[in-house]
Amino acid sequence: MQAQRRLIILGSTGSIGEHTLDVVRHLRAEGSFCYTVVGLAAGSNAKALTRQANEFRPSAVAIAEPEAATAFRSSDPCELFLGDDAAVDLIRTQARAGDLVMGAMVGAAGIAPILAAIEAGCDIALANKETLVAAGSIVTAAARARGVSILPVDSEHSAIFQCLRAATSSREVERIVLTASGGPFRQTSREVMRYAVLHDALNHPTWKMGPKVSIDSATMMNKALEIIEAHWLFGLPAERIEAIVHPQSIVHSFVEFVDGSVVAQLSPPDMKLPIQLALTWPARDARCAKAIDWTSLRALEFEPIDHQRFPAVQLAWRVIRAGGSAGAIFNAANEAAVEAFIGGTIRFGDISDLVLGALDAIAPTTVDSLAAVSRADAAARAWVRGAVTEKGARV
Repeated sequence: MQAQRRLIILGSTGSIGEHTLDVVRHLRAEGSFCYTVVGLAAGSNAKALTRQANEFRPSAVAIAEPEAATAFRSSDPCELFLGDDAAVDLIRTQARAGDLVMGAMVGAAGIAPILAAIEAGCDIALANKETLVAAGSIVTAAARARGVSILPVDSEHSAIFQCLRAATSSREVERIVLTASGGPFRQTSREVMRYAVLHDALNHPTWKMGPKVSIDSATMMNKALEIIEAHWLFGLPAERIEAIVHPQSIVHSFVEFVDGSVVAQLSPPDMKLPIQLALTWPARDARCAKAIDWTSLRALEFEPIDHQRFPAVQLAWRVIRAGGSAGAIFNAANEAAVEAFIGGTIRFGDISDLVLGALDAIAPTTVDSLAAVSRADAAARAWVRGAVTEKGARV
C-alpha cells in the first residue's frame, strides 16, 4: 500500500528541485510512496516551471520575478503568486500540518517561507544552508515549538544524520567531521586562485550545481556554511565540528564516538540519495541512485584543509562562537560578494576578504525574530556594496 503525502517544493526549477521531482517519479514507480505535489515555487525560470506544473498539476505555483510570469503557461488551472513574497504566500495558502516542504531556494530568500512552513506544521526537508546559518536560533526554536522535523538534505548533513543513529545520546559523540571535495581549486596556488575567472570557479570536479553554490564550493565557503548549519542541526559546539578534504566525494561525512569508533556514510556523489531519504524517512526505499562499484574503487584520500588558501572555513567557528546575528552577517556578506564576483566587479580572491571585513565591521546583536535577521542581513550587504564601491572596480 502506498504511503500518501503532500509535497511543496521551494526552488523547484533548481538542481535540488529537479532532483526532488526525479525522486518523486521514482517513488511513484516503486509503488511504496506516493507524493502529491501541491505547490511549486521558482525564481524566474517560467519555462521549467511550466513543464513541471503541466506534469505534476499543483494547486499553486509561485514566481519571484513577476516579469517572468508572462512565460508561464499551465495546462490546468492553478493559483499563481508573484513577487518577493510569492513563496511565503504559497505556503500560507497551501500548506497543511503534516505536509513535507522541500526547502531548496538559494540564499537568505529561503528563510521566510521555511518559517511559514514550520508555523503551518509542515516537516522540512532542508537543502537551504542559509536558513540555519542566518536564522538558526529562531528556526530551530520554531520547529521544537510546533513539533515538526527538520530533515537534512545536504549530502554531508544527511550522512551525519544517519551516522548519529549509532549513538544513544550526544554525550557519546566525540566529534563530527564534514568532508569536502576541495572544489576546482584544491591544488591551485593562492596567487593563481586570487585571479581565477568565473568559468574556472564554476567548473566543479564532482557536483553539478547552480552558480552560487558552485562558487561557494570553489572558495570553500560552502564548507563554512555547512559547519554552522551542523551546529544548529545537531546541537554541537564549534570545537566538536571539523572538516576535511576528501576529493572522491564517496565518504560524505563521519562521526567519531567517545570510545574511538568511527561511523561513516558512503555512496556515490548523487544528490538523489539524500533527497530520497528525506522523502521516505524513517523508512528506506529501493534506490534511484547508483551503487558503489567496489571492484573499481581503489583508494579513498583525505587531506587537511589549507586555511591559507581557503580562509573562509575558519570563519565558521568564529561565527558559531559569536552567536546572535553573526551568522546572518556572514551569510549576507558572502551572498553580496558572490554576486559582485559574478558581476565582474571584484576578483575571486576578494570574496573571503569581504566576508571577513563585514564580520570585523558589524557587531553581532541578539536574534529573536526574522526582523532582526533581516536587519543584520541588510547591514552586511550594505557594507559589502560600500567596500566594493570605495575601492573602485577592483577591491
